[in-house]
Amino acid sequence: MGKGTASKGKKNKTATHTTCRRCGNHSYNRRKGFCASCGFGKSAKLRNPSWRNRVRASNGNKSFCK
Repeated sequence: MGKGTASKGKKNKTATHTTCRRCGNHSYNRRKGFCASCGFGKSAKLRNPSWRNRVRASNGNKSFCK
């Protein structure tokens, strides 16, 4: 099976993501075995990137939540 049209037809069999046991979001990847939202299955700590905490102030300046 190549990379073309014939292999693309096999993508509709099963769902890639399902509900995560830790965060409850529909972002747990079955094939990779970890959650894209909280990082369950990959690390014991919660996934919390720095860009997620960014807040836009009313005057347009960017600041971070603490």
